[in-house]
Amino acid sequence: MSRICIAERFRSFLPVVADVETAGFDPKVHALLEVAFMTVTMDEQGFLHPGELMSCNVRPFEGSEINEVNINFLGIDPFDESRNLKSEREGVVPMLKAISKRVKAEGCKRAILVGQNGSFDLRFLNAMCERLNYKRSPFHLFSVLDTASLAGLVYGQTVLARACEAAGIPFEDDKAHGAAYDTQKECELFCALYNRFTTFAGFISSEGAGEEIRDYLKPETAVKTVDPSSLNAQAAEKNPGATATRPLLRHTKTVIL
Repeated sequence: MSRICIAERFRSFLPVVADVETAGFDPKVHALLEVAFMTVTMDEQGFLHPGELMSCNVRPFEGSEINEVNINFLGIDPFDESRNLKSEREGVVPMLKAISKRVKAEGCKRAILVGQNGSFDLRFLNAMCERLNYKRSPFHLFSVLDTASLAGLVYGQTVLARACEAAGIPFEDDKAHGAAYDTQKECELFCALYNRFTTFAGFISSEGAGEEIRDYLKPETAVKTVDPSSLNAQAAEKNPGATATRPLLRHTKTVIL
């Protein structure tokens, strides 16, 4: 089997996992507090593995707003210089430049952001680039690979901790909502999802895969045919009026577990 390269598999895009922690929900006015990126590597069999992790704690930009609710939730002091704070230009831009070099080395045209509800992270990164007048962001301007959506499809779980649990990935709740830790776990989750799907779809074979990959490809990934009547009964318990007007499910449904 010829080696699959990332550029061919992802249409000249390089997947890069990203996570940001912020002082609110408006990317134009609320401060970036933590930013982390993690690359992926592809082995000779075409399986993905977590690559290099990059992260920094960011000093709130001048004039930015701090939402106290967000700060209390994260449990950090955004102005604590002992956290080795860096400005957006000092801390984040060098990481973007490193990603651009990796994009070129892999023969790709752009990076594509991978993240849990990744459009949120991309909006904050785009707003930062606009503030800094930085024109060379490696990321596609609006496209993302959203691990929340992918995990919801495959595992029925959209919360990162629960999705990792479903995928057999260890997750420590007390470390959650730190950009570096979340990025690492999102990367492991993305690799697990990719390796499961591409094997199931026949893009690559599990032959010769290492133990780490074989753990992703255990029997629970098999396809199961679900009787629609059982699903109708479950749905009817939650919404009794629905079956009176129309069947909730009309066809046999194939589910990847």
